[in-house]
Amino acid sequence: MDSSPVTVASLPATLRLGEVELTVADLDRAVGFYQDALGLQVHRREDPVAALGVGGEDLVVLVEEPGARPAGRHAGLYHYALLFPSREELARAALRLALRRTPIQGASDHGTHEAIYLADPDGNGIELAADRPRAEWPDLRYLHGPQPLDTDGLLGLVASEEPRRHAAEGLAMGHLHLHVGDVEQGLAFYRDVLGFDLMTRLPSAAFVSAGGYHHHLAFNTWRGEDVPPAPPGTVGLRHWTVRLPGAEDVAAVRERAGDAVDGDLIRDPWGIAVRFTSG
Repeated sequence: MDSSPVTVASLPATLRLGEVELTVADLDRAVGFYQDALGLQVHRREDPVAALGVGGEDLVVLVEEPGARPAGRHAGLYHYALLFPSREELARAALRLALRRTPIQGASDHGTHEAIYLADPDGNGIELAADRPRAEWPDLRYLHGPQPLDTDGLLGLVASEEPRRHAAEGLAMGHLHLHVGDVEQGLAFYRDVLGFDLMTRLPSAAFVSAGGYHHHLAFNTWRGEDVPPAPPGTVGLRHWTVRLPGAEDVAAVRERAGDAVDGDLIRDPWGIAVRFTSG
């Protein structure tokens, strides 16, 4: 398989990610989870929509579709990552999960960052992460698989503290990881059209970013090659958001995207939507 890039302008190094918008089947249930398990606060709610975060910009926007079906064997969200500003804040999040007996799906040390994996009540995948200093990152060209997370060491950072109900300021959207039908086709879109840089290529996944970050986006074929787009009426990702420095940067991406532009969104070959905005 040829992973050679087509020459295209890279996205600005100062790129950052904004909110993710998710379909859920029961808004009350979902809001309760995000408040109690993750410590987010409701910024605003006007049914069937609720926006949550830590008091600044929205991080997660939930849209209720009663009767929405669980995700199946199709393209869509694998997980999104909430990035904590420090290892201590990740430890406080882990303590919050433990005290509420929230099930987790895994916990890993990726070298670049430490991570805890879980799902919301609708099965939307979530990663809670904290980056290591960039000077400590391993060579991103050679990924040998994650190590187990040192949970005892992590929780030991906050062992003497009282549990905190809310996540602290500084929480941000770290990255998105998607299920797609073909990695090369994903690279042809996200790298060669939108302008992300390839950081790591595995046989069944690719990790891309701007500014040398370990990844702002990953996509894999772990649900199978050639999986179709998500059918209507399914829980999962409605769109994710990329914030660029200026309106001219957004205009340049939209011009490159061409026929993939759908209103204020851009859709990849599997219909997965991303919104580019300035600010």
